[in-house]
Amino acid sequence: MADEGYFGERVAARYDDVSWSMFDPALLAATAAFLQEMAGGGAALEFAIGTGRVAVPLAERGVKVAGIDNSEAMLRRLREKTTEIEAVEGDMATTRVAGEFALVFLVFNTISNLTTQDAQVACFANAAAHLKPGGRFVIENGVPALQSLPPGQTVLPFRADPEGFSYDVYDVVTQNFSSQHFYIVDGKLEAFPVEFRYAWPAEMDLMARLAGMRLEHRYAGWDRAPFTALSPSHVSVWRKL
Repeated sequence: MADEGYFGERVAARYDDVSWSMFDPALLAATAAFLQEMAGGGAALEFAIGTGRVAVPLAERGVKVAGIDNSEAMLRRLREKTTEIEAVEGDMATTRVAGEFALVFLVFNTISNLTTQDAQVACFANAAAHLKPGGRFVIENGVPALQSLPPGQTVLPFRADPEGFSYDVYDVVTQNFSSQHFYIVDGKLEAFPVEFRYAWPAEMDLMARLAGMRLEHRYAGWDRAPFTALSPSHVSVWRKL
């Protein structure tokens, strides 16, 4: 796993199965409809395209979609689904794709997989470099769950079922955290740790400004519900000047 990263073969092989809730038809319809509107008839580029959970239904709506992902194992699953989406292996903070796009998007908390502030800033700059003037960068991301942590506590459990358990470990000084996943496989407990860096929505607004973009919309979800102090996640739209 150290060689292939968390999203290597053993995760990619079962990603679409264990992530079934993310494939809810109503959720994907709302997500694709939102992104189609943001693209405004232009082409879209997905950072961390993975197996195409969002890119495939968006392409089925007639949007020309390209993608970047650092996992060849995930991209193989995407290519098994469709040959209509051009996707390349690479780092979403630095890899360039030919062409100019009306929309760049990054969904399901994946900005947090970049574990330094410098890398996240570079990701915003890379998005802006792909966008035509007036183009949009859309991120779906969780709000740091620090309101759930009592003073001095660093561990936040969030899953316990017959297949195993998971918990997050926070470092509020560095803004780094890890999700520690444990699964029971053939009677043995297997660990699937993954490292993240959390960023507040306002911090992302500053990253966007550094890249020449400004906040246009912020919602609590794809249904455009208002974003509030208690929202567990946000869908944010920045527009290139």
